[in-house]
Amino acid sequence: MEKVALITGGARGIGRAIVEDLGRDHRIAFTWLSSEPMPDLLVGDKLAIRSDLSAPDQPAKVIEQVVQHFGRLDVIVNNAGLVKSTPKEEFQAENHRAILDLNLLAPAALLTAALPHLKRDASIVSISSMNAVLPPRDAVTYGASKAALNLWTRAMAKELGPEGIRVNAVAPGAINIPEAPRSEELTALFVNDTALGRAGKPDDIAKAVRFLASDAASFITGEVLTVTGGYRL
Repeated sequence: MEKVALITGGARGIGRAIVEDLGRDHRIAFTWLSSEPMPDLLVGDKLAIRSDLSAPDQPAKVIEQVVQHFGRLDVIVNNAGLVKSTPKEEFQAENHRAILDLNLLAPAALLTAALPHLKRDASIVSISSMNAVLPPRDAVTYGASKAALNLWTRAMAKELGPEGIRVNAVAPGAINIPEAPRSEELTALFVNDTALGRAGKPDDIAKAVRFLASDAASFITGEVLTVTGGYRL
């Protein structure tokens, strides 16, 4: 029986690439909020759920819909995230809370809701960031949220290991998203500091997620796999 995977923020960018990659041999559910999925993404056995995962009641509702539709859940990919400027010169609490709500608390809430349905060999993969260890200018709370997500990943791996549930993360480097490309100047700056001499593509992250979610990674848990092309080595 095909495994069922839930990908949050799956309508565009890295999330879309993960939906397309895992969709080759998984039944797929994905969430979206502001970016409505294109019709070509909905081909096959896919369930698209519009949800604001930062709202306290939404993660449990999403899990309920997935289980009702597919009857099981095997893989959760926490891709939905928020990048928002939080400069030191001004403090707007709602901006900081919005980042933490989506980047850290939503994955925790999804896992809690999913636990009764996850069997042995289930896998959780979260999308972190190189900014968890390389603080971004004027966006420190974003970086802090990803650093906290890394710690949450290791903690949940330790707690869920005895149940055979693996928890890992992927930390992308500079990934050029087709729907929101960086300027040529900014891309060049990243490329110049990257050992492999190119910017990343969403597919690069999707392949890493596929590996960590698969049986090929059955003895890997609590890890944050950095996928940056050798950025700032």
